[in-house]
Amino acid sequence: MKTKTQKSKVIEQPPTVTPGVTRSMVREHAYRLYRDRLPEHPLTLEDWVLAEKDLVNLMEAEEVGVEV
Repeated sequence: MKTKTQKSKVIEQPPTVTPGVTRSMVREHAYRLYRDRLPEHPLTLEDWVLAEKDLVNLMEAEEVGVEV
């Protein structure tokens, strides 16, 4: 019996939602996070959102002097 695989729709990088964070910053961070699976599986909206959230968390940790 075959099961359907759910695929996320691949999209262009959306605008950022965090003030002070540019699309370029998120793009570079996303590349570092997902480079092992590119280009076989292009990034999805969920990937971009997770990359931005992770980048913001890293930036906040650096700002407060917390090592990650």
